[in-house]
Amino acid sequence: MPDDSTQADFAQAARRLFDQHVVWDDHAGFGPSPGVDLGCLAIWRRAGVNYLSINVGYDVMDWRDTVKSLAAFRRWILASPDHVLVESVQQIRQAKRDGKLAVTFDLEGMNALDGQLAMVQLYHALGVRQMLFAYNRDNLAGGGCHEGNTGLTAFGRQVIAEMNRVGMVVDVSHCAYRTSMEAIELTADPVIFSHSNARALWDHERNIRDDQARACAATGGVIGVVGIGIFMGDNDIRTATLANHVDHLVQLVGPAHVGIGLDYPPPEAGGEDLATLTAGKQDYWPKRQYDYPSVDCAHPRQILELAEELLRRQYAEADVAAILGGNFLRVAERVWKPAQR
Repeated sequence: MPDDSTQADFAQAARRLFDQHVVWDDHAGFGPSPGVDLGCLAIWRRAGVNYLSINVGYDVMDWRDTVKSLAAFRRWILASPDHVLVESVQQIRQAKRDGKLAVTFDLEGMNALDGQLAMVQLYHALGVRQMLFAYNRDNLAGGGCHEGNTGLTAFGRQVIAEMNRVGMVVDVSHCAYRTSMEAIELTADPVIFSHSNARALWDHERNIRDDQARACAATGGVIGVVGIGIFMGDNDIRTATLANHVDHLVQLVGPAHVGIGLDYPPPEAGGEDLATLTAGKQDYWPKRQYDYPSVDCAHPRQILELAEELLRRQYAEADVAAILGGNFLRVAERVWKPAQR
């Protein structure tokens, strides 16, 4: 066991990495609605996070409600002196220097497109920089992880080409195995699992198999470990458990292909309790997978603890910096394009 002086060294090194490098949380979903209090973003700023992708819609919602949420979130971010809606890696780095939280938006499922390919470019112009295919259930684009093993549809294949064209990252979290593997094979750009853990460590349908992780990494992509306790273990949100998922993926695909996507739902945002939410719509959250009296989630402040834990496990500082944000930065630098207006 390291002595107290060594423990202090780990803490100091982790803090130094936070000061010197971009800290990136690739997904936060807190009940997208125009009524959400985005003052909750102070949680991420206090935790030292420099970039956050905020969910503005998922397949459970009507696409028109997604547009309303996106409009409200854009208005709030653009009016805030502490946040900046970014379009480039350079803007993210500038936001860090300015002490601001850089923000873009994401979509969980392609119901938000209403079957219209043209919606991809519209969402991109409004700040959406990543989108996944299907949220747990099958839709017009592909299969969800809690239904059968449906693959991409013809519409889903068209959407991939359009996402590649406009500069939107292809995300395969929440998707059926076959949909994820077909998307990985088809896309011209790196693919991400924005918030998915290792199924080898915890056998939940929302987690991903080792060959999915390897295929993602082969594109130059990144797997973001998720902090929801029932995806980490038996509602286990300990930082050491989160580090175990990081470690498994690093041993599998290397430190250049692992990141963070906590999916933290702050109570301050006024969203519904996760256990209540999942119990109320068992078509999207089947009881066989979500039968928990409560669902906890790792807090953004645990990202600093995660850095300390990885250093304690003898990770090189450069590798920890990559996991904290450098890897997702690399994908954004390769994929993102300026909005066409």
